[in-house]
Parts: sequence; C-alpha cells; structure tokens
Amino acid sequence: MASVQKEIIIDADPAAVWAIIGDFTDGPLRMAPGFVTESRLDEPDVRVVTLADGTVARERLIALDNERRRLVFSIIGDTMQPTHDNASMQVLPHGDGRSRFIWIHDTKPDDLTLVMGAVMDRGLSIFKQTVESASEHLS
Repeated sequence: MASVQKEIIIDADPAAVWAIIGDFTDGPLRMAPGFVTESRLDEPDVRVVTLADGTVARERLIALDNERRRLVFSIIGDTMQPTHDNASMQVLPHGDGRSRFIWIHDTKPDDLTLVMGAVMDRGLSIFKQTVESASEHLS
C-alpha cells in the first residue's frame, strides 16, 4: 500500500476551514467549486462525489471528529477502482488566524497515488483560493 500526503497553509481561521471540511455531504462542493460538480448522500454514511472530468467516487464516512477537526473516509467504489483506500483530512491552527490543512490517502494499488496526488493538488489549489477569497470578504 502506498500513501500520498499533501499539506497547505490557508490564510483563514481553522473554524472556517473546518466548517467546509467537516461538512461531509456538501464539503467537496464547497472545497473545490467547479472542480467538484456534485456531492450528495447516497446512504446515511456514503457520499457520491463527481468531478468535472467525469470521475465519480463513492466515499464512506469512517470518522468525523469535530474536536480534533479531523475527517476520515474511504473510497468504496469509483471510476479509479482502488482495492483499498483510506483518507483523512485534518485542520490545525497555524498561528495568526491561519490553518494548516493535512490530507492523506493510503491506497492500493500503489500506482493510484499518482492519480490521487494530482487530484489532491488541484483540489487544494482551488480550496485555498476559495477559502482565502471568502475570508478576505469577511474582513
């Protein structure tokens, strides 16, 4: 099994960042509007996320920890077909009202980490821009 980990610093309060990440149903749409075109609940703990390129992922909620600002989910079916996937997202304070966002995917087969990493990079770029822009409008 291989892992891919991405971290970014976001110029926004951790509570504001967590408000998006901790929203299991609509978080992906709020995180990367345009890149994510749909996010909906299919079962009480399963969301279906559709990307602009047509990729569809069924993701099962494993844990949602509001105190630690940590979300854990697993891709249980999608167009990439992992045999195993476990992902976590966590928001940590990073001083001066900023946030450190950590996103990890453990996946099998190993070569899916290349695809996952590219999707994560694109999503994080949009997320940072979206959140920081919204934060500036509130200031």
